Amino acid sequence: MIINRLIAKNWRNFQQIDVPLRERIFIVGPNASGKSNLLDIFRFLRDIAKAEGGGFQKAIKDRGGVSKIRCLAAQRDPKVEIEIHIADTPKAPATWRYCIGFHQEKHQDGHAYLTHEQVWKEGELLLNRPDTEDNEDPDRLIQTALEQNAANAKFREIGKFLRNVKYLHLVPQFIRYSNAIQGKIIEDDPFRQGFLQRVANAHPSTRRARLKRIERALKLAVPQFEKLEFVRDKNTGHPHLQARYEQQ
Repeated sequence: MIINRLIAKNWRNFQQIDVPLRERIFIVGPNASGKSNLLDIFRFLRDIAKAEGGGFQKAIKDRGGVSKIRCLAAQRDPKVEIEIHIADTPKAPATWRYCIGFHQEKHQDGHAYLTHEQVWKEGELLLNRPDTEDNEDPDRLIQTALEQNAANAKFREIGKFLRNVKYLHLVPQFIRYSNAIQGKIIEDDPFRQGFLQRVANAHPSTRRARLKRIERALKLAVPQFEKLEFVRDKNTGHPHLQARYEQQ
């Protein structure tokens, strides 16, 4: 399966997003233009669906609260909304649609509250919140159905799919000086402090195949790029990735 359409409103520095997606997408732009913020939508959905718990409230808290997530330009409509379409191929009609909206009202208890949560399968509406039970007990709206096994039986496949999302944000300083930093690796290692060690631990044939795929992508993005190789330092044995560029 693949997410072949992303719609979002008031997320970070984006007032409105509605973009088709393919197997491979290149996001380019200057610093602080929102590249990481866009990718964090997928990480946010993954965090909600995590099997080990935490769910919606932790995903909000880890990002500094609704006020940090919500676009500064969101004056009249403070809701944050995300919608994804999941299909078998990029051009196929959506098998699944998952929508979530949330806000944080003034004088509340600090929790984020769902404004809506909806699930469609092949055009059939399976979930439409808030429902009667939510209206009778508004505190139910601090949790998504996606994170509750008792409530997501009909669409558990979405949660399993989102939990497999991988978010790799390679920070060169963490990779190159991981031994010197010797700090505690953040949960899920989002900055890939252990990236090179994972590359080194992969089976050689698997490693070569993966690096070839990265190499092909880099050649499309960087015209002067020639080759990507895995090497070990002759003195220390530490793993490195070595890139070769064509001289102009």
